[in-house]
Amino acid sequence: MGVLSGKVVIVTGAGNGIGKECALLAGREGASVVVNDLGGGLKGEDAGSSGPAEEVAKQIRAGGGKAVSNSDSVSDYDAVAAMCEQAKKEFGGLHAIINPAGILRDGMFHKMAIEDWKAVIDVHLHGAFNCCRASIEHFREQGSGSYVLFTSTSGLIGNIGQANYAAAKLGVMGLSRIVAMEGLQKGVRSNIIAPFAWTRMIASIPVKDEASAARVERMKDGMRADQVAQLAVALCADGAKDTSGQIFAVRGNEVFLFNQPRPVRAMARLEGWTPQSLLDQALPALKASYTDPGASASVFPYDPV
Repeated sequence: MGVLSGKVVIVTGAGNGIGKECALLAGREGASVVVNDLGGGLKGEDAGSSGPAEEVAKQIRAGGGKAVSNSDSVSDYDAVAAMCEQAKKEFGGLHAIINPAGILRDGMFHKMAIEDWKAVIDVHLHGAFNCCRASIEHFREQGSGSYVLFTSTSGLIGNIGQANYAAAKLGVMGLSRIVAMEGLQKGVRSNIIAPFAWTRMIASIPVKDEASAARVERMKDGMRADQVAQLAVALCADGAKDTSGQIFAVRGNEVFLFNQPRPVRAMARLEGWTPQSLLDQALPALKASYTDPGASASVFPYDPV
């Protein structure tokens, strides 16, 4: 009897990396799993293949679990709606969606192609919307349901060369928060995870010096996809019914809870502000509380503790 015994779970992007580990673990923990993966390349430029999703589904079945495969794109709302219906038809219900599906098209913003911006937003942000919107009414009607969506420190903190990815992932944070707020009285939960794990996405980042190479080796050994899967699966369980609207990060065996944006300081002027008075008084006074735009690495170092 696992923590997901009797549950039906959709896992997207489950042909590789974090998604694969989430699907395999969900199966071991007793869930019936719809294993979704487009089977495409890292940049999402090819037609894809049903092979990766079916291979993972076979592994779950070989271990005594229940699983079917699906090779549609999360960026297609109708396909995601059909995926939800597939879960109900095959297994008699749907209780949770874990959505790490994604692509990368990195580049400096001033050189970013419009199609690269749109493609990343479509898969990550629209994909998260599609997964939630296609299932939210079902979850509300049954009085329970859990979303585990994936964000990134690229959005929460920042990372040069990933404006498209960061914008999408920060959008997922806002989406998850509202879904959690609106679902509170209906038993519908939504949480997000910013993962640190060695996956093909991380492997695609160029290694330019010895220090970077050393960090890469530490990531391979100390920050694995299966470690992220533990929290993703736990958040789908009934035991996490009081956890919703939260932002987590997983790095190796560490689990972090992030704070959420709130005001840090205020300035008021009885007679109101003008551009000049803001320049003379407000901005200089607030400057000590500014967030350094270049401080991302020191705020959340990438080396495992």
